[in-house]
Amino acid sequence: MTERIAFIGGGNMASAIIGGLVRQGTPAAMIDVVEPFAQARAALLQQHGVLAQPQAGPFLSQAALVIWAVKPQMFRQAAAAVCPHTLGALHLSVAAGIRTDSIAQWLNSERVVRAMPNTPALIGRGMTALFARARVTAAERSRVDAVIATTGELLWLAAEEQLDAVTALSGSGPAYMFYFMEAMRAAGVEMGLPAEQAYQLAVATFIGAGELARASTEPPEVLRQRVTSPGGTTHAAISMMGQTDVGGQFIRAMHAARSRATEMGQEFGAA
Repeated sequence: MTERIAFIGGGNMASAIIGGLVRQGTPAAMIDVVEPFAQARAALLQQHGVLAQPQAGPFLSQAALVIWAVKPQMFRQAAAAVCPHTLGALHLSVAAGIRTDSIAQWLNSERVVRAMPNTPALIGRGMTALFARARVTAAERSRVDAVIATTGELLWLAAEEQLDAVTALSGSGPAYMFYFMEAMRAAGVEMGLPAEQAYQLAVATFIGAGELARASTEPPEVLRQRVTSPGGTTHAAISMMGQTDVGGQFIRAMHAARSRATEMGQEFGAA
């Protein structure tokens, strides 16, 4: 990246993207950050060599790309301070729920891309879905590709409404995995394993199963069936999950997450 990039917000997701950019060769001096909290500014300087500023200012006018990594409820307020300095920039938002209609209105720009990343981006293993408004050019999409690719995989969506489903599936998804890891650790302890070993087994199993699914051309139903011998141990566990409708409850939980993403867009979006 040879153009200046500005981040509005310097928390975990901004740090993940900044870290990816720096690892890929972007000089820290080409990155500007607006972050009101001193502790977060100190972390960015220590971890990435990036000097963050406590508030927006004319320095933002040099940025060709502005990445919005603020909390959804703070977006509108932050946009009011930033907008006068970034009218010529491409804008990329990673704020959950906030629609591009609202972002375009607040920033007085149609050059807006919205993204839904997830926390494995912190180690370069993220999954990000993207949607671009009509005025975003192919070259600008490629610019966004280059930035997001430093954090892991990405895909483009045809409709912005699909981002709410992505939020429920992969945006919130790591928390579901950790939830199941907690349960597996607890079960391991109940069955006599030390907590550390039970957790090690759970984490390795999730990683291995994910890599197996990635390497396979078979659907998950088939992969599951290959492990589930009739009358065996896995069959006993899967049968119990079926009796208590674990799959159905899991699906309903993701619908709840999608509904909340939609509500956030309405709650924190433009009036």
